[in-house]
Amino acid sequence: MNIIAWLVLGLIAGALAKLIYPGHQGGGIIATIVLGILGALVGGYLGQVLLGSPGAAAAATGTLSIGGIIFAVLGAILLIFIWGLITRRAA
Repeated sequence: MNIIAWLVLGLIAGALAKLIYPGHQGGGIIATIVLGILGALVGGYLGQVLLGSPGAAAAATGTLSIGGIIFAVLGAILLIFIWGLITRRAA
């Protein structure tokens, strides 16, 4: 597993997800990278299970490819949505 690839994928996916998702998510660069990495894991897993997609497999393994980035961004958007639901109910 290449740590640099995971960090780059996390930064790209997290930044794109924050750009696409409406509203203010906050967090700095570390939070964005963590969001993107977790999004890659979630998006990759769900994409493999539901679609059997090679792009999803790329995201789940941290591969820098177009398909990997797409699934990582989708996973990160899902995580932002779930986090918003959790924090709204707690507030």
